[in-house]
Amino acid sequence: MGLALWRATNAWQRHIRAALAPHDLTHVQYVLLASLTWMDRTEPVSQRDLAQHAELDVMMTSQVLRALEAKGYVRREPHPEDRRAIALAPTVRGVELANLATRDVESTDATYFGALNQSQREALLTALQRLT
Repeated sequence: MGLALWRATNAWQRHIRAALAPHDLTHVQYVLLASLTWMDRTEPVSQRDLAQHAELDVMMTSQVLRALEAKGYVRREPHPEDRRAIALAPTVRGVELANLATRDVESTDATYFGALNQSQREALLTALQRLT
């Protein structure tokens, strides 16, 4: 069972990497950029908030955000309420890229999971969510 899940995950990730390659994004970069774009930013979003939202390690999140900042997709600024924290915001270019990449990721998902009918997709998603 585990090996089958490993193989399916790797196959899906290959397709996602191919979809993100034209955008010059890794999968983790995409997840963080898209998550930051979609999060409610009425309050400042910290690196810890984003890491928790994406269920990623805080240190990895920090490293990936530095790369996204260097590419001009994310702004990292002092947090207005916590001197130890950094507030995050996507740039206009970052939002545009997240939207374009999301279109390609969703298309890739639709193709990859297209072998399953709607009922099978829902059952698979439900089963996977129970494992987390």
